[in-house]
Amino acid sequence: MHTKNIITGGKKISEASKVLILLHGRGGNAQNILSLANDLKTTDFALFAPQATNNTWYPYSFLAPPSQNEPWLSSGLDIVYKLLEEVKAEGIASEDIYFGGFSQGACLTAEFVTRNAEKFGGVVLFTGGLIGDKIYSENYNGNFNGTPVFIGSGNPDAHVPVERVKETQKIMESMNAKVNVAIYDNRPHTISQDEIEKANQLVFTK
Repeated sequence: MHTKNIITGGKKISEASKVLILLHGRGGNAQNILSLANDLKTTDFALFAPQATNNTWYPYSFLAPPSQNEPWLSSGLDIVYKLLEEVKAEGIASEDIYFGGFSQGACLTAEFVTRNAEKFGGVVLFTGGLIGDKIYSENYNGNFNGTPVFIGSGNPDAHVPVERVKETQKIMESMNAKVNVAIYDNRPHTISQDEIEKANQLVFTK
């Protein structure tokens, strides 16, 4: 099970008008994903990045049956849920709370926001999609109420098939998210400058 370890950056939450929750990828760390905010329009944001135990949110591919990734998957989702509740308790409304993640962290982000959909400030998925050997639509509840979502991914990508990105887009749109997808031919498993610019144009706009 994951131990709660939240790394912070940006403004103090008592002084911030918005919050960005960032989830790192497999083998990455919270400090590294926090540095991503330097390239995003997050000047007035408080930043929160949970650190996964052993730098991994769940042991197997996100395309494995979810039961194979337990109890780590549920534990990771619980860490994010409790963090979200703590942020709200500080007086930050859901429409001022943003989420972002890369790779494994993007998959966990996608899974979390779609299981707990409401009007968020925005969601950025740098190479990620909903988790499972198939789409388990019964897990997804709520209404995004126009939340802007940007998903960027490579084609092909070593970890995330384009088909799962498109399935994720379809599910999120059915729950009233405004989803923009950018697929980059032969792009390495990384975050490109174009994705940063699109995230700023489409999500971090207010």
